[in-house]
Amino acid sequence: MNILFAASEANPFIASGGLADVAGSLPAAINKKGHDCRVVIPLYKCVKPQFRVNMTFLTHITVDVSWRKQYCGIFTSICNGVTYYFIDNEYYFGRDGIYGFFDDCERFVFYSRAVLEMLRCIDFKPDIIHTNDWQAAMIPVFYEIFYKYQQGYENIKTIFTIHNIQYQGNYGKEVLNEVMGIPMYHTSLLEYDGNINMMKGAIETSDKVTTVSPSYAWEILDPWYSHGMDRALVPKQYKLCGILNGIDIDGYDPETDPVIAKNYSSKSITGKKICKAALLEELGLQEGTEPVIGIVTRFVSHKGIDLIRYVFEDMIKAGFKFAILGSGEKVYEDFFKEMEWRYRDKVSVSLGFIPELSRKIYAGADMFLMPSQSEPCGLAQMIAMRYGTVPIVRETGGLRDTVRDCGGEKGNGFSFKTYNAHDMLNACLRAKELYEDKRSWNAVIKRDMNEDFSWNNSADLYINMYWEMLKGN
Repeated sequence: MNILFAASEANPFIASGGLADVAGSLPAAINKKGHDCRVVIPLYKCVKPQFRVNMTFLTHITVDVSWRKQYCGIFTSICNGVTYYFIDNEYYFGRDGIYGFFDDCERFVFYSRAVLEMLRCIDFKPDIIHTNDWQAAMIPVFYEIFYKYQQGYENIKTIFTIHNIQYQGNYGKEVLNEVMGIPMYHTSLLEYDGNINMMKGAIETSDKVTTVSPSYAWEILDPWYSHGMDRALVPKQYKLCGILNGIDIDGYDPETDPVIAKNYSSKSITGKKICKAALLEELGLQEGTEPVIGIVTRFVSHKGIDLIRYVFEDMIKAGFKFAILGSGEKVYEDFFKEMEWRYRDKVSVSLGFIPELSRKIYAGADMFLMPSQSEPCGLAQMIAMRYGTVPIVRETGGLRDTVRDCGGEKGNGFSFKTYNAHDMLNACLRAKELYEDKRSWNAVIKRDMNEDFSWNNSADLYINMYWEMLKGN
């Protein structure tokens, strides 16, 4: 089976978030099962030279962007057993940064059209084109309108995966003709709330719509989570499903991680105590028996930072220490820095994203707090469990699918349902109570470290879905 995975970013070439992790890991997992999954991304200026030197120029073509004729270079490279294609155009992608430009609509319309045009000149015909987020959402739309009945494009199935429904590719109606070049009689495919919405177009035209966790798939049918997209999804829910993302279990492995103070495994977790002591020393926190809560996140409201603010000092009084790493809205950064100033021996705050420090927090903290208002999948809680750090989460999206409360059988963390600060505090206090029973706590640590969050499981589910689509189910 041939699959073309279309995304706007992919590790190790270019990354800004979880999409890059998926595009860098899932295709490799699918290939290991005997299929041919290839990836196509834009060739951004910020792709590092060490990756460019291994790229091979295939050809150049001309791509229609409405009335414009644009140059498109096609490069290829092999990484981790996966063939990658790169769409090159200096005007669209020769810039510092990936997103946030005034002409993002035109940039990714060009990318989407180029992906389909590329199929004419490479020795690869996909059975499935798997598109991701709004940047690739026009691929199934263009396929449905322009390519479906062309020679060489027959019987290709399309999938659209929503990684975060908040970002939809929403633009004024003028882009339909001026940028997309789509006839006016197809307006209904993309029109939504008086604008042109790329995500809505992909939902309408794809054969299947997926999200990154089973819970998120049904949550986004609710206006509370859908950012207005529920009215498009509810009539199409027959084609909607959720498949949980995985993590790179080789890259995140406490048994081999060179960054942490002492390697350890589920068979012998004594190294975790050494990692905790090293973390406290590095961050300048007072040593003691109190549990350390790790927080590695973006400081934005939907990550539940308001809940933490509301009861933070109550948690300090209850006997917790904090190792915090992240950046985001200034009001939250200022709050955490003030807490660090007030409680220098109990709170450490590092602004920005420091990969090595994040791993040290995953390994050295006792608990990991993720009180998200919404969380499509979440990778941090899975990484934390990989390092034996017990998660405390709100039951939403992928957090609900991965964390089982220790109040029941075979619990691997602590959870709370309502978006309420004192419910979060209660979950933390329940975790602290179990923490003081070292035998039971160590059993939870080992259970967490033995959880299987590899891409192997996700790859099986995707492959089964691909086969069902090709069979016409």
